[in-house]
Amino acid sequence: MELSEQEQVRRQSLQALRNLGIDPYPAAEYVVTGYSTDIKAGFVDETADAVGSETAALSEVRVWHTGDAVSIAGRLMSKRIMGKASFIELQDSKGRIQVYVSRDDIQAPVAEGEQPTTAEQQMYNVVFKKLLDIGDFIGIEGFVFRTQMGEISVHAKKLTVLSKSIRPLPIVKYKDGVAYDGFNDPEQRYRQRYVDLVVNEGVKDTFLKRATILRTMRQVFDEAGYTEVETPILQAIAGGASARPFITHHNTLDVDMYLRIATELYLKRLIVGGFEGVYEIGRNFRNEGMDRSHNPEFTCMELYVQYKDYNWMMSFTEQLLEKIAIAVNGTTKVQIGDHEVDFKAPYRRLPILDAIKEQTGKDVAAMSEDELRAFAKSLGVEDTEHMGKGKLIDEIFGETCEGQFIQPTFITDYPVEMSPLTKMHRSKPGLTERFELMVNGKELANAYSELNDPIDQYERFVEQMKLAAKGDDEAMVIDHDFVRALEYGMPPTSGIGIGIDRLAILMTGQPTIQEVLLFPTMKPEVL
Repeated sequence: MELSEQEQVRRQSLQALRNLGIDPYPAAEYVVTGYSTDIKAGFVDETADAVGSETAALSEVRVWHTGDAVSIAGRLMSKRIMGKASFIELQDSKGRIQVYVSRDDIQAPVAEGEQPTTAEQQMYNVVFKKLLDIGDFIGIEGFVFRTQMGEISVHAKKLTVLSKSIRPLPIVKYKDGVAYDGFNDPEQRYRQRYVDLVVNEGVKDTFLKRATILRTMRQVFDEAGYTEVETPILQAIAGGASARPFITHHNTLDVDMYLRIATELYLKRLIVGGFEGVYEIGRNFRNEGMDRSHNPEFTCMELYVQYKDYNWMMSFTEQLLEKIAIAVNGTTKVQIGDHEVDFKAPYRRLPILDAIKEQTGKDVAAMSEDELRAFAKSLGVEDTEHMGKGKLIDEIFGETCEGQFIQPTFITDYPVEMSPLTKMHRSKPGLTERFELMVNGKELANAYSELNDPIDQYERFVEQMKLAAKGDDEAMVIDHDFVRALEYGMPPTSGIGIGIDRLAILMTGQPTIQEVLLFPTMKPEVL
């Protein structure tokens, strides 16, 4: 591997540290007693007249005063050497803070009566000034103070090398608060997310918000008394959704198996087994296209609750999303591109056939399959010959309606052909008790009053197999064990699936799914 000039220099510095007796990768624990943002948020000037009131206002934040001892650690992100004294910027897990380093303070940190080692004697002039580089991890022990320029900083009394960086970080430059000449190529950013997180402001915040989404969701479910479970990822039958699976082979059993496309059928087995409510947050895999809103592996939450229907689930869902929005952003309103989306409940509820009529003026409910096929073709839908009535309506809705629903909207009452796992509508023949939640022109959630009639379920599976025979490679296969489970009896149940990645896109205002996945799927890199 050919090294750049900078990499060669850094490796020389690495060896120089070792020659001085300094381990550039020490194994011992380094105790951190303060973090950058906490120190700056909790700092109170001792000379201020309103120390008491300021302290009270910061009751949930540790108060820091000038002279308070602190130990911090992080990456060295900038270094300004000015003779005997210097300033550096240290980036820890929460943010950045300025550190003042004086030669007289850190030259020889030894006990009284002991002689300093060569490394200690040269800690400032050699180690700090010449051998430390941008990106190195260091520890600083010192005290908190405010500089004459008014910046809250740490005065270093001791410096410890924690990890030497031998590959230079890209330097992002700023002008008037706007980054330029930085690490901004999307492919590089996604491949080297570890660099993206270090040098680009706001990237880490997106993933902290994603964590808040999951934490809040779990809190709501747990408080409701529902149980988080885990179901198989490797499955003998790819069921629970209409999608093309990834296929693998189990050598010991000598059978093909599938990475799951959904968790639905296993979770409903648990409702049969007596759980009141179960949920799972985990990865699903679909061997389909990749674009700005799709990744082959994605995170989905599925929840199933006994003795509920899709009307209850709509109310529960809008309350859940309202709580998540407030937890993530402090408000129910989120700016997504040119649109302000408000997650405050309640949301509009609109039957799918009415939505199509509202947007096109066409009453597709009265159309035959041939008429639907002709209408779909007129809209530019291709390969319609293998599609049944429900699939055609789904394609027509996608072409004419889906992108129109910016504010959260429940699209309800789908045709039975589109919903093989859904209970028939109690008052609308040919339709089912199903909804999809549309937000910012995309589907966010899919939910049903779950089909619990085992005979009806089997017949629906048979119809799906007929679609498969016509060429629909996303049609479901018969899961005989699931039908057997229903034969033992499943109580009335409502279930929902929410795409976590799409929810993260919405709650963080990001433009693509790649921005909310730490490591999105990419074509293998040629090194």
